[in-house]
Amino acid sequence: MEESKLPNSALSVSKGVPQPPSVNPRLQKIKRRQLSTSDYITGIRNGDRSILGQAITIVESNLPQHVIESRSIIEGCLPYSGNSLRIGITGVPGVGKSSFIESMGTYITGIGKKLAVLAIDPSSDRSKGSILGDKTRMETLSANDRAFIRPSPSAGTLGGVARKTRESILLCEAAGFDVVFVETVGVGQSEIAVHSMVDFFLLLMLAGAGDELQGIKRGIMEMADLLAITKADGSNQDNAQRARAEYSSALHLFPASDSGWVPEVVTCSSHRNEGMAAIWDKMNAYHEFTTANWYFQKRRNKQSLYWMNESIEEGLKANFFGNSGVNSLLETYRNDVLDNSISPFTAAQRILEFYFKNPL
Repeated sequence: MEESKLPNSALSVSKGVPQPPSVNPRLQKIKRRQLSTSDYITGIRNGDRSILGQAITIVESNLPQHVIESRSIIEGCLPYSGNSLRIGITGVPGVGKSSFIESMGTYITGIGKKLAVLAIDPSSDRSKGSILGDKTRMETLSANDRAFIRPSPSAGTLGGVARKTRESILLCEAAGFDVVFVETVGVGQSEIAVHSMVDFFLLLMLAGAGDELQGIKRGIMEMADLLAITKADGSNQDNAQRARAEYSSALHLFPASDSGWVPEVVTCSSHRNEGMAAIWDKMNAYHEFTTANWYFQKRRNKQSLYWMNESIEEGLKANFFGNSGVNSLLETYRNDVLDNSISPFTAAQRILEFYFKNPL
C-alpha cells in the first residue's frame, strides 16, 4: 500500500483530463429574443422562413398563452392570405406521395412559383410521437430556396389530419407562397378534412396492385378533381396505361361534380420526372374554369363557414372536458355504465344536463 503512493509506482492513478461541460457556457448566456405578435406578422410578410416556422409552432401548440397569441397572428395575417392555389394530395401508403411532391415541387419552383408543403405525419396511438421525416424524403426540394416544407404530427385528429393545418395555410399564403400542397396520411378518413380546406384535390393511384377499381373507396374518387397513376415507368408502364383506361371508364359512372369540372386520369413518373407539366396544366385549367363560373370563390366561402363551425365544436369539447364537475360525474357514471346499473344514453344525458347548468 505504501509503495502504491510513490510517484514512480505502477499502481498510481493519474487524474486524467477533466470532462468539458455538456453545453457551451457561452451559449447558455445567449437567450433568444422574444418576438411580439407584430414581429411575427412582419416577419411572415417579409417571407422569413424561420419566423414562419415559429409561428406555425405557436399555432399548433395547445398552451393557453400560445392559443391566444396564435389568434392575434392569424388575424394580422388574414388580410394578406387567400392568394395561393391550395392543392390536396392523397393516396394509399406506398403510392409515392413524397416522391411525387418532390418531383412536382421541383417543376413548380422551376417555373418561378413559390411552394409551401404542409405534410401530415401519422402519430402513434401508443407513444403519441411522429417521425416527421418528410424533409428527409424530399432532399432536393428541402434545399430549394423557393420551397418551404413543414411536417406536422397528426396528433390523433380525424384521419390523421393536423388540427391546425387550415391556419398554417393562411400563414403560408401571407408569406407569399403561390402554391400550397397539403399531403394527407392516406389512411382513408383524412381526405374528407383535407378536401374541406383545399381548392384542388389530387388522388394518386398505384397500378398493378390488384383490382384497380377496388383499390380505393368510391367516395374518395368522387372527391378527386384529377387522378394520377404513379410509377408509370419501366415494366410498369403497360399496367399504368391499363389502370388509366379502367379508371377513366369508372369516372363516367359518377354523377357530375358541383363545379362542372370533369375529372381526368393521367399517368406520371416521379423517378423520371415525367407527366408533371401535364398535371400542372390541369391544375391551372381547373383554377381558370372554376374562377370563371364563380365556383372557386363560393367553395372558399363555404369552407370558411365549415371551419368556423369546426372551431365552435372544438371549443365546446375543450370546455366540456375541462369542467372539473363534469370529470367527476364522468368517473361516477362510467362505473355505473360498466355495472349495467344505468344505460350509456341516460348517463350522457345527465352529464350534459349538469354541464348546461354549470358551464365554465
